Amino acid sequence: MAKAMILAAGQGTRVRPLTKDVPKPMIPILGKPVLEYIIEHLARHGIKEIMINVAFMHHKIEDYFGNGHRWGVEIGYSYEGAYEHGDILPRPKGSAGGMKYIQDNSGFFDETTLVLCGDAIIDLDIGAALAEHREKQAIASVVALNVPKEDVVNYGIVVTDEEGRVLSFQEKPKPEEAKSTLASTGIYIFEPAILDLVPSGEVYDIGSQLFPALAEKGLPFYAQNRFFNWIDIGRVTDYWAVLQRVLRGEVAQMDMPGKQVRPGVWVGLNTHIDWDKVNIEGPVYIGSSVRIDPGTTIIGPSWIGHGSHLRSGSTVVRSVIFEYTRIGGNMTFAEMIVSPRYCVDRLGHTVYVGDDRSALRWGDARG
Repeated sequence: MAKAMILAAGQGTRVRPLTKDVPKPMIPILGKPVLEYIIEHLARHGIKEIMINVAFMHHKIEDYFGNGHRWGVEIGYSYEGAYEHGDILPRPKGSAGGMKYIQDNSGFFDETTLVLCGDAIIDLDIGAALAEHREKQAIASVVALNVPKEDVVNYGIVVTDEEGRVLSFQEKPKPEEAKSTLASTGIYIFEPAILDLVPSGEVYDIGSQLFPALAEKGLPFYAQNRFFNWIDIGRVTDYWAVLQRVLRGEVAQMDMPGKQVRPGVWVGLNTHIDWDKVNIEGPVYIGSSVRIDPGTTIIGPSWIGHGSHLRSGSTVVRSVIFEYTRIGGNMTFAEMIVSPRYCVDRLGHTVYVGDDRSALRWGDARG
C-alpha cells in the first residue's frame, strides 16, 4: 500500500492566537483536533504506518495520539529540536529536512509515501491518487486544486504541461503574475529516491526548494488535478468560516456530537438549561456541563464548548465558544471565536481578557 508522513512541526503563527495554547494540528473542529480527522482518513484507506514530525508543544500531540492504537494505526514521532544551555528547544528542520532526518535515522521511507500537512481536513480518494502516481511512474506527485485567480497569493502555484508534468513552481505569486491557478494542497506522494535529493542536516523545504530542484532536473514529477474537499485552516478567518460550514452540515463525515433535543440543537451530558427562558436558534451545539442562564440568546451556527457558562442576558451569535469560557451577563459576542483568554472576530482582530479598552467581559468558567 503506502506509508504516511504528517507535517506537524510548524509554529502556526498565521492562526494566532488559536495556537497560543495548542499546536496548530490540535485546533478543534466539532470537539476533535484537525489532526484526528486526518489520521482517521488515512486509517480508512488502509494506511497503517504514520510518522509525525513535531516541535512546538509536541507533547500535546504525543499525549493525545500516543502510539495510534485507538485508530488502528501505528504512529511514530520525530522531534525536531536542539539542546542549548541545558534546555531542549524546538527547531523545525523544514518539511523535506524533517523527512531526511527520519530517513537518516531509520530508513522509514522504504516505499511509496503520502506526505500531508497536519492542519487541513481532506476527503481525498487516496487509492485513486496512489494509482495515478504509479501509472505515470512518477518519482513525486503533488495533489493540486484550482483556486480563484485573486486567491493565488495565498498558495504555492503549480505550472504544468498538458500531461500534468510540473514545469515550474510559483510561491504565493501576485494574481497578475500567476502562470496558473493550480494550487498545491500540501499533499504529496513520494518515492524513496526523492530523499537522495535532500541534503542531510539542513533546513530544507518541499515547496520552495525540493520541487524547483525536481522541475529543473526534469525528473518525472506530476501534478494531480482531482476534485475533493480540502478544508485548509491557514488563517483565523478560515477557521471561523470552516466552523460555520461544519455546523451547517455542509461537510461530509463531520457529524454533530451529542443528542438532538430539538430541530438543529444538540446537547452533551449534564447541561443546565431552562429551555422556557432562553432563545436558541440552531444549528447550535451545547457541550457537556454547560450552564446557560435565563434570558440568554444563542443564534447559530454556534458551538458552545464543554464546561462553559453563559450568564443571564448574554447573546452569542454565529460564534465558537471554547471550553470553560464564561460569557458575562448582558454581553453580546457576534461572529467571534472566544476562549477564556482571548476573543477573535471573524476578521482576525484579537482582544485579550482584562483589556480595559474593550467593552466585552468574559473569562474562565472555572475561576
